[in-house]
Amino acid sequence: MSDFKNIQQRESGLKRELGPKQMSMIALGGAIGTGLFLGSKFAIGFAGPSVIISYAIGGLIALLLMGALAEMTVAHATSGSFGAYAEFYVGPLIGFLVRYLYWSCIVLAVGTEVTAIGEYMQFWFADVPSWLWIVLFSGVLIGVNMFNVKAFGTMEYWFSTIKVFAIVAFIVMAAYVVFGSGNPDYGFHNYTAGGGFFPNGLSGMWFAVIVSIFSYLSIEMIAIAAGEAENPAVAVKKAFRVTIVRLFVFYIATLALILAIAPMDKILSGGSPFVTVMQVVKIPGADSVLNFVVIIAALSAMNSQLYVSSRMMFSLSRAGDAPAILGKVRANGSPVNALLLSTSGIAVATIVYVLFPEQAFTLMISLSMFGAMATWLLIFVTHWFFRKRMASEGRTLSFTIPFFPVGTILGGVLMVAILVTTLWVEDFKMTLVFGVPFVLAVIGIYYFTRSRRAHSRAVTAEQVQDEITGTVVKRVP
Repeated sequence: MSDFKNIQQRESGLKRELGPKQMSMIALGGAIGTGLFLGSKFAIGFAGPSVIISYAIGGLIALLLMGALAEMTVAHATSGSFGAYAEFYVGPLIGFLVRYLYWSCIVLAVGTEVTAIGEYMQFWFADVPSWLWIVLFSGVLIGVNMFNVKAFGTMEYWFSTIKVFAIVAFIVMAAYVVFGSGNPDYGFHNYTAGGGFFPNGLSGMWFAVIVSIFSYLSIEMIAIAAGEAENPAVAVKKAFRVTIVRLFVFYIATLALILAIAPMDKILSGGSPFVTVMQVVKIPGADSVLNFVVIIAALSAMNSQLYVSSRMMFSLSRAGDAPAILGKVRANGSPVNALLLSTSGIAVATIVYVLFPEQAFTLMISLSMFGAMATWLLIFVTHWFFRKRMASEGRTLSFTIPFFPVGTILGGVLMVAILVTTLWVEDFKMTLVFGVPFVLAVIGIYYFTRSRRAHSRAVTAEQVQDEITGTVVKRVP
């Protein structure tokens, strides 16, 4: 494990200024975004009321993933996180692949969030082009991330606090409507109305799991943020325990109450299901308040994703797998060059929104999903190798999760099954169409760069030998 210090030293230069509360809110901030507030409508379209089971399956996978990451992060925290772990425990190629897969998925997810913001702003400003909002909000968040990590952490803490408060308030209000209002239109009997609990069968329920994975995406960023935590071991343990419980409760409880209040036809014809519920119960001004919260949620997720994508590119640069300029850090601890490159997803989203305004959100999800699912799969693979190495060396971990290797194998198998499933879902056909060529391209880049490095080292060694022997070697270009 001591050899891993070389990687940690390589990725030094960032400031350790994040506390446990900020770490917990960063994980929540990333995972509570458009996946819950808008993507849930997409999932309900596949599964109907059985979407509750879909998100429960996604939550189980997220729980297993968080456990695996927590073990590895407590053992050694670094901003390269699971990319660095894959490099060390599985091999340089897998580390290279994980970093680029994750970076691409998060960059495209940033585009998804900002696309959703453009849609939400239409609620109040229908005549203003959505791309203007995309540019405006993107500029603000890029500016925030150019400051030190504490500025990012503070903003994310308050963004997430607003989201958590709003979700808790929504759950309390919706629970009263269902259980205390006495209105017969509201209740769990709506689960079986209009096609039953499984209106599209078990396959529809399973297809919705794909969307649930996108919803939980960014929960893993806590492991990346640990590289800038004041006390990584304490912060990660606490955040792991708190975050997963909150996420599971928030997702399942809100979906269960939404489906008990709003008819399926209104959910599917509206925007965010949360806003639709407010319109159904006719609380004055509540739909505007919820729309504001939805925008905050998207901004929060986007803020977190800009942060984490810049750190992953920073890690790639420090590993020699991206241009050296991307590994430079300002005096305030911000890798600005890596950040600016990571905004490319915003440009993609803006172009997609202008060209395909109706399909922009689902298309951006489809493109980002391959990197997300492949990264989660490789995290489970890395955890397997990590635990096997620890066992072979007789090392005792200070933090462990139960049910190894069953949990790790189950998580990996489920991720493979979900990846394969995208072939049969029309909305996600672009996932593998984009993903497979991307993986092949990344592998090709890996071997090309390695061969260039090997050649460079050989030339350097030859030059040294020339100086020692005093001979002159004629080289053929």
